[in-house]
Amino acid sequence: MNSVPLEWYLVVSGLLFAIGMTGVLTRRNIFVIFMSAELMLNAVNLSLVAFSRFLNSLAGQSFVVFVLTVAAAEAAVGLALIVALQRRRDTVDIDAIQTLRQ
Repeated sequence: MNSVPLEWYLVVSGLLFAIGMTGVLTRRNIFVIFMSAELMLNAVNLSLVAFSRFLNSLAGQSFVVFVLTVAAAEAAVGLALIVALQRRRDTVDIDAIQTLRQ
């Protein structure tokens, strides 16, 4: 049985995390930043599942279920805040949004 080595999973996870971090640091659209943060969470989940499988333990996979649950709640609240901000300010550009007060 040919199995994919752990290193391949970690390389893919690292690349996904780097793409997500680049999106968070360089983009100005709040939706793109939000999706990039979700991509980073999924990269971490991939590495947790890979280590869990490599170590023959279910602890990593159990933790992934918890992280996905928290990420789903964060996505719902985050998208609601973004939509409310867009309706109020009529933009999703980070530079155009100075404060949350007005």
